[in-house]
Amino acid sequence: MPKYTAAQKVKQFVGLAAAGSLTFSGICTYKQDETFFRGLMRSLHVIDPEQAHQISVFLLSKRINPRCQLEESEILKSKVFGREFSNPVGIAAGFDKHGEAVLGLQDIGFGFVEVGSVTPLPQDGNPKPRVFRLSEDEGVINRYGFNSDGHQEVYDRLRQLRDTTQLKTVLGINLGKNKTSVDAIGDYVLGVQKFGALADYLVINVSSPNTPGLRSLQSKEELSNLIQEVIRHRDKHCPDVPLLVKIAPDLSSQDKEDIAMTVLDPISRVDGLIVSNTTISREGLKSEHAKETGGLSGKPLREKSTQAIFDMYKLTEGKVPIIGVGGVSSGQDAYEKICAGASLVQLYSALVFQGPPVVTKIRRELKEVLEKEGIKNISQAVGSAHR
Repeated sequence: MPKYTAAQKVKQFVGLAAAGSLTFSGICTYKQDETFFRGLMRSLHVIDPEQAHQISVFLLSKRINPRCQLEESEILKSKVFGREFSNPVGIAAGFDKHGEAVLGLQDIGFGFVEVGSVTPLPQDGNPKPRVFRLSEDEGVINRYGFNSDGHQEVYDRLRQLRDTTQLKTVLGINLGKNKTSVDAIGDYVLGVQKFGALADYLVINVSSPNTPGLRSLQSKEELSNLIQEVIRHRDKHCPDVPLLVKIAPDLSSQDKEDIAMTVLDPISRVDGLIVSNTTISREGLKSEHAKETGGLSGKPLREKSTQAIFDMYKLTEGKVPIIGVGGVSSGQDAYEKICAGASLVQLYSALVFQGPPVVTKIRRELKEVLEKEGIKNISQAVGSAHR
């Protein structure tokens, strides 16, 4: 038997420990171990939030990610605004702003992917730092300000994607306006003209708190004028593409009533609402970055967004399909939004704290809840809190 010095033994032990750790990590990654990933995501919080976001998008763009092993279930399939969804869990706009990671997001189990917001001209957005984790609250504050590669670059990327046969998921494209634009309506019209042929649905985003004056477009007269003009061009260039409007959670009762009247009016009727964007509220936060300006997302938004979904479903009498977003991190969270009136749900911040397996977890838990309630298909649960 060969004899080893103390130094050689230490080196051998470290090598075996490293190999073991790598093997364990590889197995956990392959199996999408939820506990492992939650700890991993927490350990990665030493990295600057925006850099971590960029790394995540890069890895997903190269499809260097765990793949969802969960089979699609009939109970979670639905048809909303004329589109077939294999499951109701989507990624919200703001994560894949430039349409780089669609296939990677498809791989981890999302039933639909919404890219953007995309602005006509490229723009850098607001100065850095502009993203802050609220670890104690499991929330995120961002003030990106519509940083975008611009229409042409995103179009070229998505056009190439559409030319392949790899895209299986529903693709939404979220449209924004340039910060210095003097013609907001014109910016959204350009978006419809540019992306109508590529999108499964288009979104007019008038609710980000990080572009000056944007939320004023939610007022009754301005929103009606905007929608009418966008619909006119949609009907001309891509008449079969559903048009949705994304609204804020920080609306008064009168604001909500005005929006409901507008989207139900035959001349400004849209195909769906996304409820809601981030909030400017800061109630009950504990984290050190709680006072940063920008839009707050994640768990602190959950109840506010669910209430907004409930209100808008009631005001529109369930006639306008709703995508519910804000604080979804479990199957129960998704179920509550569906009962409030959402036909589909989206998440973003949950990825920051739980990693890719959160998509599979939500789908699995949501299926379990529906089965426990004796519901045969998700569509039967939509708006059930109103019955």
